Amino acid sequence: MSSPSNRKLTGSERAPMRGAREIGPANPNERVEVTIRLRSRAGKRPAISQDTFSELPSKRKILTREEFEQSHGADPVSMALVEAFASEHRLTVVEKSPERRTIILSGTVAQMNDAFGVQLNQYEHPTAGRYRGRVGPIHIPDSLTDHIEGVFGLDNRPQASPHFRRRRAATGVRPHAAGMSFTPPQVASLYNFPTDVDGSGECIGIIELGGGFKTADLTTYFKQLNVSKSPTVTAVSIGSATNQPTGDANGPDGEVMLDIEVAGSIAPGAHIVVYFAENTDAGFLNAITTAVHDKSNQPSVISISWGSAESGWTSQAMTSMDEAFQAAAAVGVSICVACGDNGSTDGVNDGLNHVDFPASSPYALACGGTLLQASGTAIAKETVWNELSKNEGATGGGISDFFPLPAYQQNAGVPPSANPGGHVGRGVPDVSGDADPNSGYQTYVDGNPDVIGGTSAVAPLWAGLIALLNDNLKQPVGYLNPLLYQKAASAGGFHDITSGNNGAYSAKAGWDACSGFGSPIGTAIAAALSASAKAKKTGTNS
Repeated sequence: MSSPSNRKLTGSERAPMRGAREIGPANPNERVEVTIRLRSRAGKRPAISQDTFSELPSKRKILTREEFEQSHGADPVSMALVEAFASEHRLTVVEKSPERRTIILSGTVAQMNDAFGVQLNQYEHPTAGRYRGRVGPIHIPDSLTDHIEGVFGLDNRPQASPHFRRRRAATGVRPHAAGMSFTPPQVASLYNFPTDVDGSGECIGIIELGGGFKTADLTTYFKQLNVSKSPTVTAVSIGSATNQPTGDANGPDGEVMLDIEVAGSIAPGAHIVVYFAENTDAGFLNAITTAVHDKSNQPSVISISWGSAESGWTSQAMTSMDEAFQAAAAVGVSICVACGDNGSTDGVNDGLNHVDFPASSPYALACGGTLLQASGTAIAKETVWNELSKNEGATGGGISDFFPLPAYQQNAGVPPSANPGGHVGRGVPDVSGDADPNSGYQTYVDGNPDVIGGTSAVAPLWAGLIALLNDNLKQPVGYLNPLLYQKAASAGGFHDITSGNNGAYSAKAGWDACSGFGSPIGTAIAAALSASAKAKKTGTNS
């Protein structure tokens, strides 16, 4: 346990999962890998000015990944101190990355207990199964408190859930009919996505915490859709995770295939890279930092369809992932995140409302869900997705308990939280799109046609749109939130959703905490983001 010279690591406190039962001490000889997140060599100085984020893409100054590493990577002194700490406690350095501000250490449970002043135990949970966990804070030496931001992986409970909902299709991929499903290109057409670009030259990163894809299924799917070309799909393994299809469409395979098929059929010219990681806080964080700083594939947009209520995260985890998203903004990478499928409670049965993280990060584009109805090639009606009365889910959304109101939402009319106290924090979602399984997406999973919805579909939908926008502008739109609030919304970039609710929050004209600004009008957003180019040609101000 902790010695007098050790100090609690701020924000590291853990409690058992709700409903978990402690079985006993973890096996002292079990091997454990922990991820050490180091502080930036720039301290609290932001990597890029907030003023820059309000500029149109053509006027932004973004950093290369190499420039970011030099100015905001980990300090070599910090890395050396952690390596010395590891040696003192007989821990092995498995990996170190200054750009990701990460050192991964390996050791036994007994060694980890001693090094970090914790007691690792085994727990049993009714749905999550057995996991290794801890209670209380992590402790680190006083000499490291100015160098370490977080320690992850001691606890390996499942951290997040995929946000998809299935509806079995009766036949194969087919055109939309009244009351039935859509192909992703049909949704893109209803939302007026640009048609003169296909995402060529762009890379879409997708984060997955389980399951896998079969290349043969993707080939079949894209052939049946008759898209202009089939996207190139690459798998990247992080830690011990791999592209490992389970053969169960009800499991994470459905999530993986939905993400690839939606993004890939909307931007078929893009290269899609799927980052597979373990479903733990350490795995999730490592997946994000790996994707953001990937110098080989260089994704310009990342889609995330996994998450859980803020109350299930440590504050060190939310802080570190939010800072990883800030790094993405600095290097011109957009982050699209599903905001959950369980309404305003986010599936937490404590009588309160919750928002989903990482969608609640102010540096993420939080994606909510709608029920989309079409008449021919036009939208007939669009309302907030809410099938809670049938136990079939609803879009997440609400007010963050952790993140304050960001500058770009100051004039959006974000309401007080529906929880006691009524504080005003980061409002979720920012945008929305088709998510109700009753107007879901036709997919192909584990050799079978499927219809899948959920806000999981909306994150890759927006990621596909952003790849098209990047292709159109020939430069990344990057951190999109300020531009959507300050320019695209006033330029008619959205179908405003004014009907429905997700439990505690109701739709209204303008931004609201269940549909954001609404679903996209792709060509209008493209025009708003390229206004500077037109202004230069006409000699006017943008």
